Amino acid sequence: MFVQQLYTNCLAEAAYYIESDGEAAIIDPVRESDPYLDLAKQRGTKIKYIFETHFHADFVSGHIDLAKKTGATIVFGPGAETGYKVYNATDGEAFKLGKITLRAIHTPGHTPESTCYLLLDEGSREYCLFSGDTLFVGDVGRPDLLDGKMNKEDLAGMMYDSLTKKIIPLPDDVIVYPAHGPGSSCGKNLGKETWSTIGQQKKANYALQEKSRDEFIQELTNGLTPPPAYFFSDAQINKQGYDSIDSVMQKNLNPLSPGEFQKEIDAGALVLDTRIPDDFEKGFVPGSVNIGLNGMFAIWVGTVIDINRNLLLVCEPGKEEESVLRLARVGYEKVKGVLKGGIESWKQAGKSLDKVDSVTPSEFAERVKQGAYVLDVRKISEAEAGHIPSASVMPLAELDENKDLIPSDKTVYIHCAGGYRSMIAASMLKAGGHRNVVNVLGGWNKIKDTGVSVAKGLPANLVS
Repeated sequence: MFVQQLYTNCLAEAAYYIESDGEAAIIDPVRESDPYLDLAKQRGTKIKYIFETHFHADFVSGHIDLAKKTGATIVFGPGAETGYKVYNATDGEAFKLGKITLRAIHTPGHTPESTCYLLLDEGSREYCLFSGDTLFVGDVGRPDLLDGKMNKEDLAGMMYDSLTKKIIPLPDDVIVYPAHGPGSSCGKNLGKETWSTIGQQKKANYALQEKSRDEFIQELTNGLTPPPAYFFSDAQINKQGYDSIDSVMQKNLNPLSPGEFQKEIDAGALVLDTRIPDDFEKGFVPGSVNIGLNGMFAIWVGTVIDINRNLLLVCEPGKEEESVLRLARVGYEKVKGVLKGGIESWKQAGKSLDKVDSVTPSEFAERVKQGAYVLDVRKISEAEAGHIPSASVMPLAELDENKDLIPSDKTVYIHCAGGYRSMIAASMLKAGGHRNVVNVLGGWNKIKDTGVSVAKGLPANLVS
């Protein structure tokens, strides 16, 4: 028996490769098939099953392409209705894989069809649980992603039943392999680890503590921030099907000259610059939004950019294919083209450039003493642990719909925790017409050590 977690950082997503006696199964694959095909070839196995724990909302699963390339059976839980051929497991149904068994455990709550898969080893011992978005490390799946088709209280009640009747009774030593780790928006506050055990979660996970059904529902549904808008689009894509990743890559990797690029801008396409913030700030195509490949790229694209918007890409040379692929992972396929030769070709063509000014943390601390307008784009929970008393706090996820509340007649000093989100925010504000924006290098991680005044608790200036 062999089990391997394949973790995709920019999605905070974990897929799994399971193998026994020459047969393999994949659980919750990401969009591209190569990682699974390569691993199966390397190990000399045949992929027999592709198990989906639910209809994913935060990424486009690669199950359809992988099934076409391998002949493997796609397995969903009870009640999953799709626009393509799948096998619907019944609750408790067993699937043989070489000398081991995977048992479907229907666990509605995150979604109605959510299903965990319990692996029984060669001796029929309960070894590990592929828990999907039902159980995370320190959290459980949020119950509000059905876009009004079922209310969150009903789904939270289902989650309570699933946890108390099917998850908590499992042996303490069963390993928990969830579909997501820290940074995912599929839960409220996931722990930093990407795996655990049932016993550890019984001790540490708030959702597995003893409480009444009503208490659980209230706790699970309180404090939920709005999910990214693209979640509902991705869930539909995963239900109905999609174009093959190979055709998407071929269509979207369209090199454009600066002149052709400008024509697409004039036609209304948004320029997405995927370079690192340090490079972006020195010079970029006016109106660009910067979301660097060096961070949680896919999640932030899905959070701040409309999935239906036509896009143009500016990339570090050699990063074009990675940029297009990582967009496709979250269903962003309306890429009109990529600037051929990157930003250097734009400069050589004599096109205009914009830039973002930055200051060091110590320079920023001096500006704060002088009454500077500070925009903190971290999450509320981050700001509660420490923030500039006078700062206006607006989480990055809320910036686009509220950017008109940011004063345009003041210089806006923007910071996050480390500098990644603040540059996204700075680029968004500049694209929206704010000219006087300044990025704080190093973010709060460096600011807090400058001796600047710090407040804790709920910020006084929440902008929304």
